[in-house]
Amino acid sequence: MDDTGHIVVLITAGTETEAQRIRDLLLQARQAACVNILPKMNSTYWWQGRLESADEHLLIVKTIASRLNTVIDLTKQNHSYKVPEIIAMPIVGGNPDYLAWIDKEVCTE
Repeated sequence: MDDTGHIVVLITAGTETEAQRIRDLLLQARQAACVNILPKMNSTYWWQGRLESADEHLLIVKTIASRLNTVIDLTKQNHSYKVPEIIAMPIVGGNPDYLAWIDKEVCTE
């Protein structure tokens, strides 16, 4: 992924506590400008050759592309899953004031 621009990162967590912990770590480290948590959704997926189903919480992380590797590393270090879902998507447009706010709030060092 190109290191320029804004991204949304989707992360699932198995519990609300875990989602809140990851949210707080990302925000305190200034790796995200905003994190939303969507509570208790049901996910169905293949895992180790079997179809599984679990209730999860979805984190929606707004940040900049140059922070993606740090977001991934911080999440993996603090996540209970062996292979946590961490998916980044580019933001192709939006309110210029909001995008500028993301730039202002995320640490670029």
